[in-house]
Amino acid sequence: MKTLAKRLFNLVIGTFLFALGVVVSIMANIGYAPWEVFHVGLALTTGISLGVATIIVGGIIVLIVTLCGEKIGLGTIFNMILTGVFIDLVLALDLIPKATNLPVGVAMLLAGQFALALGSYFYIKSAFGAGPRDNLMVVVNRKTKLPVGVCRSLIELSATIGGWLLGGMVGIGTIISVVVIGFFIQLVFAMFKFDAAAVEHETLTETYRAFKALVNR
Repeated sequence: MKTLAKRLFNLVIGTFLFALGVVVSIMANIGYAPWEVFHVGLALTTGISLGVATIIVGGIIVLIVTLCGEKIGLGTIFNMILTGVFIDLVLALDLIPKATNLPVGVAMLLAGQFALALGSYFYIKSAFGAGPRDNLMVVVNRKTKLPVGVCRSLIELSATIGGWLLGGMVGIGTIISVVVIGFFIQLVFAMFKFDAAAVEHETLTETYRAFKALVNR
């Protein structure tokens, strides 16, 4: 029971840290981070909220990684839905002030990207299934055998280009994010001696059976 509770805690705290990192990066006000360029571009184009745009993109990525043979678990669904919910919640509560100058903006952006990397570590570690974007990172890592940080940077660059075409804000912060997110992912995973590709994630069916067995004790 304690192990299951700890895994669920890692999943929720990881998802919240990821969402917080997104908002902090946006409020840095020096150019959105790569995926935020895409999500904001989609939101501006369609008129939906940033959180809803995040959920929709997550759903599409889930479909792609499923076709690539990755396991979809509780963590994948939680990340896909709760990240968008947490983003809209933090924005609605107006918890993060907008940066008013470049040095503060850079500091906020770096903090936001580090929070993203830390959040990724926690919810991938929970082994309930990686979030959509991290699942995509793992797919590319497994298919190409490139370092995980390089894979993440390539994905972020692709998201940036797509978001820019949709009208998302690209600036110096975007360039910094493309470079540092891969570094922070590599750094955090190395700090905790964590190999994301080696994690055996539970499918939704396996998690359901585990919960059922626990209840029936």
